[in-house]
Amino acid sequence: MDLGAPPKKKLRQVPVERGLILEDVQSGWVGELVATEKSGGMRVIVLEDRHGRRKSFQSGFGFLLEGEAVELLEPRAQAAAPATLLSSSGSRAVAGQKARTARASRIWVEGKHDAELVEKVWGHDLRIEGIVVEPLHGVDNLASAISGFDPSPQRRLGILVDHLVSGTKEERIVAEAMRVPGAAGNVLILGHPYVDIWQAVKPEVLGIDSWPVIPRGTDWKTGVLRSFGWPHRTAEDIGLGWQRILSKVEFYSQLQPELLGKVEHLIDFLTTEDYGFLTIEE
Repeated sequence: MDLGAPPKKKLRQVPVERGLILEDVQSGWVGELVATEKSGGMRVIVLEDRHGRRKSFQSGFGFLLEGEAVELLEPRAQAAAPATLLSSSGSRAVAGQKARTARASRIWVEGKHDAELVEKVWGHDLRIEGIVVEPLHGVDNLASAISGFDPSPQRRLGILVDHLVSGTKEERIVAEAMRVPGAAGNVLILGHPYVDIWQAVKPEVLGIDSWPVIPRGTDWKTGVLRSFGWPHRTAEDIGLGWQRILSKVEFYSQLQPELLGKVEHLIDFLTTEDYGFLTIEE
């Protein structure tokens, strides 16, 4: 017996209930628990992914709930709760409701990949609220872009900036942008600490321990794909590499909290009339 070995952490025990969003660790299958049954003396659960495909698993160990390893227990004695449909962002899905006519307000993100990730996870919420996400293709001319948008209380801007940390050029760009007439109170600029939106995907989603460190002077995306052993020489390679990464993202819990909070903050800013604002969050 190894007396020096640390005790194993006891997993949180969760009763089997319809509506849980679970990930099978071994296969990576993510879905909503839609059915449960006894088979050969074992409890079997059925997970349905966002495409409507279903797969059965033996209940017990080997599942993640919101990124946390848990042990599934026999269901409570009372009747199981009715299934709750959740969107990829974790909000309650509103079935049958038509998308709202687009507001004049907008969410701006730095590039196409940022827009695709936000749309994949928060698309349901954005359509219900009538918010359009638009890529800026960089923030070097952010002040000019804001001026051209002509923000107002009825025409707000929420802007998500990559690598917005103290001492960077992004911080200086944002400070200048917030001096544009009409920006105060009508523009909210928030940022995440990552070099690129790719890093906001949790490493374990891709089966890695951490995102690779790319030497200064090397294009970050090219370096990442090279380290993965994926094609990386052309713009098409970069795009296909991103699609491989994006295809692994199904739910909000697979993204870093530093991004989650900022996107939710921006959506609230654009949809709440008396929303208090701030310009930069560290």
